[in-house]
Amino acid sequence: MVTTMNELTIDILERDTKVVLPENLLFGKVYTDHVFEMDYDEEFGGWHNATIKKFSKVELHPAAIVLHYGQSIFEGLKAYKQVDGRIALFRPEKNIERLNRSAKRMCIPEVDPQFVLNSLLELIKLEKDWIPTKPDHSLYIRPIMFATEPLLGVRASETYKLIIMLSPVGPYYPEGFKPVPILVTDKYVRAVRKGMGEAKTAGNYAAGMLAQKEAKKEGYSQVLWLDGIYQKYIEEVGAMNIFIQFKDEVVTPPLTGTILPGITRMSVIQLLKDWGYNMNERLIEINEVIEGYDKKKLVEIFGTGTAAVISSISKLKYNDKILMFNEEKAGELGTKLYEELTGIQFGKKEDKHGWMTYLD
Repeated sequence: MVTTMNELTIDILERDTKVVLPENLLFGKVYTDHVFEMDYDEEFGGWHNATIKKFSKVELHPAAIVLHYGQSIFEGLKAYKQVDGRIALFRPEKNIERLNRSAKRMCIPEVDPQFVLNSLLELIKLEKDWIPTKPDHSLYIRPIMFATEPLLGVRASETYKLIIMLSPVGPYYPEGFKPVPILVTDKYVRAVRKGMGEAKTAGNYAAGMLAQKEAKKEGYSQVLWLDGIYQKYIEEVGAMNIFIQFKDEVVTPPLTGTILPGITRMSVIQLLKDWGYNMNERLIEINEVIEGYDKKKLVEIFGTGTAAVISSISKLKYNDKILMFNEEKAGELGTKLYEELTGIQFGKKEDKHGWMTYLD
C-alpha cells in the first residue's frame, strides 16, 4: 500500500505474520522491515524522492565516491517503549543538528531538520511493533548519509543518499551494567584539532580499529585516546565521551574540535550541574589522572554514549601503570547517572528538561 504525506511517500509492506523478536537481541544484528531513503542531486534541485519503503540492499556503482574518498557520515539514537506504553525518542533534534554539522564538515548537503524528524517519526510509527518491551531494550536508529556519484576524480560528490534504518537491540553490554577495562594509547593518533574529530564520519571510526583490536588482545574493551599533538591530554574513548570524577570536581575534555559532541555527554553535564556537582569542561592530562589515583583524589571514571548510555571503568592502563577500580560493581556516580537517564528514557522518572519526543 502506497500513501503520500506532503513530500514523503510511504510504501507499506503487508506482513503475513506478527513481528517476533529474537530472545537474545545482539546489538545491531536485527533490522526492521522498512527504511527511510532520500536522494540528493544538484540537477534535481537538491534533496528529493523521500520514501519509506521495504528494507533492501543498496546498489552502488564501483566508482561511487564514498567507496574511494570516504564521504560518509552517520548518527545513532534510540526509541523506547515507556512504562505507560508510550513510544518516545531521546533528544532526536540534537542528533539531526549534529548530522548537519557533520555534513557541513564533509561537504555533504544539509537536510531540513524538521522534515527528517517528521519522516523518522512516521517510520517508527510504522515499525512500532519492533520496539522491544524487555528491560534495557530499545529500538536503535541509524541514519547514514553517503556520496553516490560514480567518479574517480577527487572532489565532493554531486549526488548523495540518506538512509535511516532501525534495529531492535538489547543492552550494549549483554553481561549487564558492569565496569569495563580501558587501555590508554599513545601508539596511534585518532584526530587533531581542525581535523575531522568532531564529525561523526566513517573514517574516524576506521582510524581507531587497529588500536582497539590490539587493546582487545590485551583484555581491554576499548581505547582511550590522547591528543594528537602533545600526546598527554585525554580526549575520548572509541565510541564514548569520558568523564573523570575527582573528590572536588567532575571533569570532561572540552569540545576543541577533536572529539565528538555527544548527546549523552551534554545531558550528563546538565544533570551533574542540576545536582550541584562542580562540573567542568577542561583539558585533563593523563598524568593528572594518574597522580589523582596515587594520591587517592580520583574517585571514578566513566564513559557516556547512546549505545551503552553510561560505561563505568573497571581499570585503566597507561604504559606500565594500571589504575584499578571495582571490576564487579559500577561506580556510584556512574550508576546514579545511568539510572537517571534510563529512567527518563523509559518513562520511570520525570523528564524535567523536555528531552523526550513522543509519537502521537
